Amino acid sequence: MAEIMALLLFVGLIIGLMTGHAIAFVLGGVALIFGLIGWGPQTVNIFVNGIYATMNNYTLVAIPLFTFMANLLGSSKIAEGLFESLRYVLGGLRGGIALAIVVVSTVFAATTGVVGASVLTMGVLGIPVLMKYGYDKRLSTGVIAAGGTLGILIPPSIMLIVMGAQAQVSVGSLFKSTIIPGLILAFFYGLYVLYICWKNPEYGPALTKEEIKAVPFKDRVFGILKNLVPPLILIMAVLGTIYTGIATPTEAAGVGAFVALIMTICYRKFSFKMLSEAVYDTAKTTAMVLIIMVGATAFSSMFLGLNGAKVIESFVESMGFGQWETLIFMLIIVFILGMFIDWVGIVMIIFPVFMPILKTYSFDMVWLVTIIALLLQTSFLTPPFGHSLFYTKGVVKDSIPMSDIYKGVVPFIIIIIIVLVLTMIFPGIALWLPSVFS
Repeated sequence: MAEIMALLLFVGLIIGLMTGHAIAFVLGGVALIFGLIGWGPQTVNIFVNGIYATMNNYTLVAIPLFTFMANLLGSSKIAEGLFESLRYVLGGLRGGIALAIVVVSTVFAATTGVVGASVLTMGVLGIPVLMKYGYDKRLSTGVIAAGGTLGILIPPSIMLIVMGAQAQVSVGSLFKSTIIPGLILAFFYGLYVLYICWKNPEYGPALTKEEIKAVPFKDRVFGILKNLVPPLILIMAVLGTIYTGIATPTEAAGVGAFVALIMTICYRKFSFKMLSEAVYDTAKTTAMVLIIMVGATAFSSMFLGLNGAKVIESFVESMGFGQWETLIFMLIIVFILGMFIDWVGIVMIIFPVFMPILKTYSFDMVWLVTIIALLLQTSFLTPPFGHSLFYTKGVVKDSIPMSDIYKGVVPFIIIIIIVLVLTMIFPGIALWLPSVFS
């Protein structure tokens, strides 16, 4: 009977999501309804205990701190200056402006950890310039959406903090293991841009020599240094203290927020209005993540209480899956869920179900969480509900149809899958850096 209730729980989840309700309230509401039916009023106490345990997780304090750091950095307008300088340095290449977007997105990703801010910032900066120079609309929107999404993979990332907490894996180790896969992903993005524009010159016309000479070389170099060195200092302040063991990720988040505040003052962008907006946006983002965690905690508690994990385990055993088949089966489910559910919901649903099974195998848990994090990049890009798609659409409005945005991200989704496969075949891509800074 419990196993049937567990299956009905998932059916209720699917129905709730299809009706368009917020995932946090669907997860929590479905769990509460089934809990009251199966266990009675004591369900509320069970949920409260699970939520209280989540609240006591010290690592999660890093979420508002890193989000605050990202909001302050966005206010400093560093990305704008860096993009303006790089587009003249790289503009002489076919696809050079799109390549500049990939570079700035990578730097911005290493200082934010929030996808929405990255995609919107790069969209506002890049789309008008790309359209002005006649870039292909699908390539333009694809590179904005995919480049901005790097912010959730390259540390510091709030997604890695949540994943580490749920998988009981060191967040510091995840910050080390994801940096090389993230940089490889960015490199492949740039390589694809150069290749497609070399093959189809009309996709990304190069700037003329006259346009490049309009900005003196020394001004371009100075602009890059002026806007690149401070983010590098911020990256070293955060990741350097984590990698060397000086600070935990939570402590490093506090350092990063302080350095970002100093940067806004140095760039003369500080004001109390800017500070209040940064605090407000931080509160909204943090509340969004945590309310989903509350609902998902209730859902996973209910699912496990109804022997849902045993249902999945029995299914895996009945199919004769070995460790690799089980892993691939889970990754397929993650990919499919990514089309419909936010990454927080996926992590909170998948990890309690599959991690106990995968821990019985010989997989390195840091590597395992890293490849899941890699795959979750697609959850922001896959139709119909990829968040980066709608962030990009919000920037371009009616000038570019949604169908072109969908088509534009397809090559980048394929690149993510390729890098995922490479990381699975060569675990050292993820595990080398943690071994060096162990």
